[in-house]
Amino acid sequence: MTAPHGNPLAGGATGPHALRPLLDTVLDALRTGAQDRSGRPLPAGGPATVTAHARTALGDVLPDHGTGDHEALRTLVHTLAAGAADPAHPHCAAHLHCPPLAVAVAADLAAAALNPSLDSWDQAPAASAIEALLTRALAAEFHDTPHPDALITTGGTESNQLALLLARERHGPHLTVLHGANAHHSIPRAAWLLGLPPATELPTPTGVLDPATLAAALATTPRPTLVTATAGTTDAGLIDPLPAIADLCDQHGADLHIDAAYGGLLALSPHHRHKLTGLGRAHSLTIDLHKLGWQPVAAGLLTVPDTTLLAPLAHQADYLNATDDTEAGLPDLLGRSLRTTRRPDALKIATTLRSLGRDGLTHLIDHTCHLAHHLARLLDAHPRFELHAPPTITTVLFRPTHATDDDVATLRRTLLHQGRAVLGRTHADGRLWLKATLLNPHTTAGDLDTLIALLEGSTHR
Repeated sequence: MTAPHGNPLAGGATGPHALRPLLDTVLDALRTGAQDRSGRPLPAGGPATVTAHARTALGDVLPDHGTGDHEALRTLVHTLAAGAADPAHPHCAAHLHCPPLAVAVAADLAAAALNPSLDSWDQAPAASAIEALLTRALAAEFHDTPHPDALITTGGTESNQLALLLARERHGPHLTVLHGANAHHSIPRAAWLLGLPPATELPTPTGVLDPATLAAALATTPRPTLVTATAGTTDAGLIDPLPAIADLCDQHGADLHIDAAYGGLLALSPHHRHKLTGLGRAHSLTIDLHKLGWQPVAAGLLTVPDTTLLAPLAHQADYLNATDDTEAGLPDLLGRSLRTTRRPDALKIATTLRSLGRDGLTHLIDHTCHLAHHLARLLDAHPRFELHAPPTITTVLFRPTHATDDDVATLRRTLLHQGRAVLGRTHADGRLWLKATLLNPHTTAGDLDTLIALLEGSTHR
């Protein structure tokens, strides 16, 4: 049977030669697609318009005869870029949706081309070694213990699910999960998914978990108990009082998990790590590098203070980790995730850390936090806007003065439909607020001035 040599592969000795002209086409399509947005952070017209453009571009999704590599890439990448909410635009600031660093994206290309799968060593020899070195080094940043460890995950949701799973395996199926109303929705969902008793939600009227409220709950909740705290809420970027919460967990014999998907990397910054005092006292931590780490999705971590805490994840499948292979020295990778096929997301993270170094990454973190404080000061001084509070990390909540909640919601949707700005929304103190989550280190003070002018209704760009 003749091999289809007209369909080149990305790997092997000829892979780079085959990729080079295709990458030129991709890069051109990214450029022309962005130009179609006319400098806006997302396409104008709303969902119906974007869907119509995508339908026209795709035509027959599975044609009888292919159009060829270059035409397919040119058409679909252009369509994707033209219809993107581009986090690299300074006015795309609704969510914890970062603009990835070019070096990380370039590394991700290599991972995709070679396609290692981290479910057995013979599919990923170097990738598995890089992941092991990276995870242990990063775990040591958060746990001052002899044998810290970490797992690569797809993000906060998977990390939180794994944390609850490990706690269930330590304590049994009657584990009670206590969390604040400010916790990420994946916490109660993970309890449901794992067959645990329904998680108990504690009120957080000030936006953070109150130690007195937690103490009362721990005093009346039968053991075993897992307390989940948050270091960087999705609504306002707030950080729970971690030392007091850790003290209460110690007093009541409860385990502590901290969801630091948003705020965890502040620990790298000498200017901001004091906000995370107590972080290392947790039995497990959720950390995301596709937020304040500027990685392409997905790049999550679950860290633990001792590698033995990961033992419940051990699993044996003879075709992937036969006992005699493991005894002969081949690394057993199945216990590093609940997933089987798993891409080498560690490569882009390790490449970024090597490229930027600790000081380079810290500079990006510090600069982005500074931008948020600058925006907050501008809004606080502006007579037509009301600031909710100074930012804790990079999230700024505000609203037009004297606006109703309906006015706020309508303003946000109007900007979305016009393609002019992507802002989030959240409730706090019984009112609806606009949310700007600044994760773009290339945003300038002038960009923030323009955003405020846009919100005022100004037409100049």
